[in-house]
Amino acid sequence: MILRLLSAALAAGFLAAVVATGLQLVLTSPLIVAAERYETQASAPSAPGLIQPAHVHLAHDHGHAAPGEAREWQPAPGLQRAAFTGLATLVGAVGYALLLGAVMLAVGREPTPESALGFAVAGFLAVALAPAVGLPPELPGSEAAPLAARQAWWVMTAVSTALGLYLILVRRVAITILGGLVLIVGPHLAGAPEAAETKTALPAGLAAQFAARSLGVSFVTWAVIGLAFGWCWQMFGRERANA
Repeated sequence: MILRLLSAALAAGFLAAVVATGLQLVLTSPLIVAAERYETQASAPSAPGLIQPAHVHLAHDHGHAAPGEAREWQPAPGLQRAAFTGLATLVGAVGYALLLGAVMLAVGREPTPESALGFAVAGFLAVALAPAVGLPPELPGSEAAPLAARQAWWVMTAVSTALGLYLILVRRVAITILGGLVLIVGPHLAGAPEAAETKTALPAGLAAQFAARSLGVSFVTWAVIGLAFGWCWQMFGRERANA
């Protein structure tokens, strides 16, 4: 059972990562490059002879280090960035596929392409769409709340939404449906952490386009994970039965 789960998760995660990486390179990577240009222009020093504000030389929240401080390593644009993007996507997709299969088996649902797709859509709602209501995907150069606060709220929202969907869609009784709704709405009533400042050089349309495309890529990734995992689970089961 465990070997079958791991095999199906690896195969589904790899297929989903290939699709997602291709979509990212076409849809979201150009927007990231454009945002980095805006950020570079905004942080560029003024022309010689002009008085420069004191904060120009200080490190700020977007990863630029002050003189004498170590800069955070980032992959170089081009092939290196594409390779690291693909690797990170692969690790995430395999992890999500493994989690999807484990949850389905834990609640007693036989993975098929149809049933796994339904659970995958629930996964997208829990870890992508629900957190994006309060913390949409952000481009480089966007003002944001402290990382620890955002991570804590994201985890709380994802877990609460997942539990809420489980109570509503799996348990399906009045009291659990009510409890599920409370869990789903609760994090949003508490509110996502907000940035202290909202000034940014990025056009609002560019940020909105990136958020929409990122969510679209995430949905496709989850859908491929669900369909591929269900199909691989059935295929590996038939091979084991015929062995």
